Amino acid sequence: MTTASRLVLARKRRGLTVTRLAQLAGLTARRLSDFENGRAHPSPPSLSAIAEALEFPESFFSAEEVAELPVESVSFRALSKMTASQRDIALSGGRLVRILQDWIGAHFRLPAPDLPSLTSFSCRGEGDQVPQAGEAGGTDCSAERAAELVRARWGLGVVPISNVVHLLEAHGVRVFSLSRDCPEVDAFSFWDRGIPFVLLNTQKTAERGRFDAAHELGHLVLHGEEQVPHGPQAEAEAHRFAAAFLMPSADVLAHTPRNPSTNWILQAKRRWKVAAMALAHRLHELSLTTEWQYRTHCVELGRLGYRKAEPQSNLPRESSQVLGKVFTALRSEGTRPADVARDLQLRPADLNDLVFGLVVTAQEGDGRSRGRATTPTRHPRLSVVR
Repeated sequence: MTTASRLVLARKRRGLTVTRLAQLAGLTARRLSDFENGRAHPSPPSLSAIAEALEFPESFFSAEEVAELPVESVSFRALSKMTASQRDIALSGGRLVRILQDWIGAHFRLPAPDLPSLTSFSCRGEGDQVPQAGEAGGTDCSAERAAELVRARWGLGVVPISNVVHLLEAHGVRVFSLSRDCPEVDAFSFWDRGIPFVLLNTQKTAERGRFDAAHELGHLVLHGEEQVPHGPQAEAEAHRFAAAFLMPSADVLAHTPRNPSTNWILQAKRRWKVAAMALAHRLHELSLTTEWQYRTHCVELGRLGYRKAEPQSNLPRESSQVLGKVFTALRSEGTRPADVARDLQLRPADLNDLVFGLVVTAQEGDGRSRGRATTPTRHPRLSVVR
């Protein structure tokens, strides 16, 4: 018996329509639709053809049901501009990381989530009502204040953050990577059973990847599990949060000279490990540059190639420390990444797509296994260095 939801999940993961998959598998679209809706089950030859077309193990299609990940619960940055294929590939990735997270959670004890919510914050003073998202006076104030209070709660002060991904993981956020098949999606986040998830695009610059991670933290903190994090208002809030979180106003004010030049921005961006354009915008946001100066900076930075890239940057792309420790611990027990992929009914390449490419580096050097490890009776605890 096949699981209909897994047929749909695998097809959407590959960005295929029903019609296209039917063509590849030598079926009629109507017949495939019957399979996906549970009105019929594919014969062994049909299932084999579908699995081959989708490049999924046949065992994937007979495992337990996979819960939906509603688009309304996900913080897509520009949902209206995304194609259906891009949205489906990203959402199916989110469904797969939940399966992977359950597997990891059964073998390891991970840091508990420690994210405050918007209701914890006040922009006006103790005892005052908190301005909600979308209310007059609530957007910029709450986002800026929230970033300050998250930093205070996590004991960060106003110093630059060395590694955003490691910091999120230390506070219980499960961070995974987006499929390379949807490069148009910057990042997205969601809550699942009280656990916060962030998926990041690994093909962007390191500076933009850090900002994306902070942006998604903003969604998780400001919008929580109750609000629908969509639309320009929510995106503006998350963007303001990310800027304030990575570039605290007190630290920026302390280190910015009067009338900062474009060359100064190119040097100073290394302090906060942010994109040059992001720092230029932050300076203007804090009234450290005039409108004319800000426009001049943007024009000069664009001319130098900083609108979509960070020329001559040697900042390494951030990756998951938790996932790295997971695969290191498994390897020490004799469990290969291929064994994990087999447990999840995935190809190693698809597992690799979810874990920042760490599967390749975590494999045995000689390609040989020392045998399959059994699940330890005491789950090892993973610690994360901030």
